[in-house]
Amino acid sequence: MIDISVQNVKKAFEEGNDILDGISFDITHGERVGLLGKNGAGKTTLLRLITGELSPDEGNIILPGHKKLGLISQIPVFPSGFTTMDVLQTAFARLKSIKVQMERLEKIMANGSAEDVLKQYDSLAFEYERSGGYSTEFELNRVANGLRIPEAQRNQLFETLSGGEKTRINLARLILENTDILLLDEPTNHLDMRAAIWLEEFLLKFKGTVLIISHDRYFLDKTITRAIEIKAGKAEFYGGNYSFYVQEKQRRYEEQLEKYQREQTEAKRLNDAADRLKQWGTGNKNLMKKSFAVRARAERVQKTDRPDREKSMRAKFGEQEFRGDEVLVVRGLKKSFDGRKLIDIEEVDVCGGERIALIGDNGSGKTTFVKMIMDEIKPDSGFVKRGPAVKPAYLPQVVQFDYPRRTLMDTLIYQQNLSPQMARNRLGAFMFSGEDVFKLVGDLSGGEKSRLRLCMLMERDINLLILDEPTNHLDLSSREWIEDAVENYGETLMFISHDRYFINRFATRIWEIEDGVFSDFKGTFSQYLAEKEFSAPKIAEKKAATPNKSKHKRKPSDTQKELRRIEREIEKLEHEINEIGRKKDEFSTDYEKLIELDEQESQANVALEALLLQWEELV
Repeated sequence: MIDISVQNVKKAFEEGNDILDGISFDITHGERVGLLGKNGAGKTTLLRLITGELSPDEGNIILPGHKKLGLISQIPVFPSGFTTMDVLQTAFARLKSIKVQMERLEKIMANGSAEDVLKQYDSLAFEYERSGGYSTEFELNRVANGLRIPEAQRNQLFETLSGGEKTRINLARLILENTDILLLDEPTNHLDMRAAIWLEEFLLKFKGTVLIISHDRYFLDKTITRAIEIKAGKAEFYGGNYSFYVQEKQRRYEEQLEKYQREQTEAKRLNDAADRLKQWGTGNKNLMKKSFAVRARAERVQKTDRPDREKSMRAKFGEQEFRGDEVLVVRGLKKSFDGRKLIDIEEVDVCGGERIALIGDNGSGKTTFVKMIMDEIKPDSGFVKRGPAVKPAYLPQVVQFDYPRRTLMDTLIYQQNLSPQMARNRLGAFMFSGEDVFKLVGDLSGGEKSRLRLCMLMERDINLLILDEPTNHLDLSSREWIEDAVENYGETLMFISHDRYFINRFATRIWEIEDGVFSDFKGTFSQYLAEKEFSAPKIAEKKAATPNKSKHKRKPSDTQKELRRIEREIEKLEHEINEIGRKKDEFSTDYEKLIELDEQESQANVALEALLLQWEELV
């Protein structure tokens, strides 16, 4: 069954400039499709057309009338005074309506009722149970916990939340609504790593259809089974995940280039032959006719357009070789805000050439730590000291400029002491060309500001490069460019990121900050994941302490046998409880199975407590 059918759709916002130029594709039920293309290609426009927010200039978009569609980037307006919990509860509006009807019929049945009333009640009760009416609280907590919506935030007024928080809550609401077709526009932008992993696992088990716009390549690799790239207003199709798309796109480019070059070689040979026939055929009509025929054949040979690569930035970070023992020395570093401990690092050192990823949930203190390294924030106690030979450069997450009313060109001329031509050349290397160089810095988008700041940083000789969410706001081609620049940078690198593709590519050491606790893992991100068994938040398990056999007093033979039997039973039950916890992760979206597992876990814990009491009596 086709869930989304886009048929020869055209859309222009300026006359004669079609952003979508006759695009066509179908998406069948259950597919998870990635919608790719550079910024401005028309991806978000297409989603807005699918939802009906915009109308196509030409063509049709056909959706099944009986299926529910949800777009994450659209945040509905809720009544003033609605809390986050009120917004989440709107997902169960249909179930609440069924419940009200059931309660009305119950009152009628209390005074005796006709057979048709009983049938109507039975039908409603069946639908209520089938749709999960008795497990709404469980489902709400499961989804909210998975997407890292804390209890405190659930009681906040929705209108007071940030745009990112509203987007995350809207995502939770749509998941709870059991939407049939999900349209996700940058769904991981406001999710920390744990929540992004939870969303991946949800989508892998989701039975409906998903269309995703994302610059998160790790997320795309995990979730999509097909890619559609919008290029020059048309659709190009790739039958695999993001990694397949990259390889196949390169293969098609090389194939088209080779075909183009063969045709050009053959056309040149024919044109040369036509020129010779023309020279020889002066006054000879037959040779002149042959010359025209050969030239016409040369034109017919040229069928393939020369393939174009997307323009990319060509620049690299300036480097200054590090000479010294340590890049950073941290001792007894502590920092708290409003009574909440953020940073507590007893001792850690950084040597030259290391590549450190600083990870942790949003608000865990990563940026605070970096700002202490840069002397922008003072610690409560302890110190972080840079080596005397260290030349740092810092790209903050939110880029600001001292003179927002200056143009890009003037910013480089005055702050970098460049000539107008040198400023133009440097801006051109960072894809600011033509009239773009006269834009006001304050009018730039977040991604453009990051790009301009990078342009200025790369002029300097540095040996400690610190990047705070460097791939935020960047499209895929810009992310690939900054990765190439980082790849070629040979000195010490420290970066904060939720971009697992970026972390996986560069990190040789992982620093994690979680609930004020700092941990240092020396190894790659893949090794870190294997070590931590990093996955969606797990339901807490009750752990019983293993008896300390070394403290057993000597007992009569029968008592010792009974102790050993009880210890074996305790070990068996602990293993069983751990296995139940693992299964809860596996069946995290199957509420019926989770209820069954909860019952099993409860029984196992009761049995374990009884055994521990017996063990204590015998010790």
